Amino acid sequence: MSALSLVVLLLSTAESSALRTPLAPPGNVEARDYPNDAGGQILVQWELSTDDRRLEAYLVERQTRDSAGFERTALVGPGVRRITDDQTDDRLSYRYRVSALIGPDTATSLPSQFAHSYPQWFHTGRFNILIALALFSLLVVWFIGQARRGAKLFIRRIAGLDAVDEALGRATEMGRPILFVPGIADMSSIGTIAAMNILSSIAEKTAQFNTPLIVPNSDPIVYTVAREVVKEGYTRAGRPDAFNPDSVYFITSEQFPYAAAVDGIMTRERPATNFLIGSFWAESLVLAETGAVTGAIQIAGTDQVTQLPFFVTACDYTLLGEELYAASAYLSREPLLLGAIKGQDIAKAIIVILLVLGTILALALKWPVARLFVTQQ
Repeated sequence: MSALSLVVLLLSTAESSALRTPLAPPGNVEARDYPNDAGGQILVQWELSTDDRRLEAYLVERQTRDSAGFERTALVGPGVRRITDDQTDDRLSYRYRVSALIGPDTATSLPSQFAHSYPQWFHTGRFNILIALALFSLLVVWFIGQARRGAKLFIRRIAGLDAVDEALGRATEMGRPILFVPGIADMSSIGTIAAMNILSSIAEKTAQFNTPLIVPNSDPIVYTVAREVVKEGYTRAGRPDAFNPDSVYFITSEQFPYAAAVDGIMTRERPATNFLIGSFWAESLVLAETGAVTGAIQIAGTDQVTQLPFFVTACDYTLLGEELYAASAYLSREPLLLGAIKGQDIAKAIIVILLVLGTILALALKWPVARLFVTQQ
């Protein structure tokens, strides 16, 4: 036998002996409820097999107390030492075992203790959110109490709403009506709800000035609500007899036929002031341009960010962002609404201060400030 043949034989014998060496199973398999969840999950972890580098996979199996054998749960690659079983029943207990696989060879660990999943009352990784929520709630409640005691709460001036009296006065002097367009969304839209709050204040003032008010609607439910809101505004002003039911009406629920009808109202009635308040989409520029051509003062506001540029361009005043939602508090000076707005403003100021201080501490002193703002899933 040649030397080369002898070397090949020895290597083949060594490799065969290595392959015949029993696989080392994974060790210390543990199962426990997954923390900070709503139930239905068990965390399974184990120590890697000493043969992990040459394994093909790990097979994870589970068994309930009432079942006779184990069922397959997951198949993961080498190097993985934990999985989450998210298909558990909180009423059952499970135990797990993990097998190391390479070709036909298998090495199975001892099973874990039985564990069961259950929901937690609190997510311990989100205490920072709980603290922020508690602080925000206390601020709102405190400012509501202050407003009810008669304290004068300062709210930033909103130019578009300051111009309401001017616009109403102009319409009264010219003897021309006021047009209020509440958008094309239904009553489930926050923008439409905000529009109804603003319409309430405007209706009360038009009743005081004896100025005609026109409110065309594109949704039957919004029409019903708007009619009651205007009627209530005239009643608060002490002039329920001046309310004209025909001034609030339904046109159509179709987008562009509604826009065309409103454009026709602007052209025929020549209102002195147009309020475009609510949720608008592609019809926003059509309405705003027509109103600008008729020479009316236009005050607009929408919660659709993509339409704000058109209103800013074609209208005299535009309610930007949260100004639309704060408008009802600004106009009515209702203590409950004022306190809520003031509490939100202070909370935002605190957030800005924390961001500035956190940035300084993180950059200058290398403090891990970001951990205070991180929440776990």
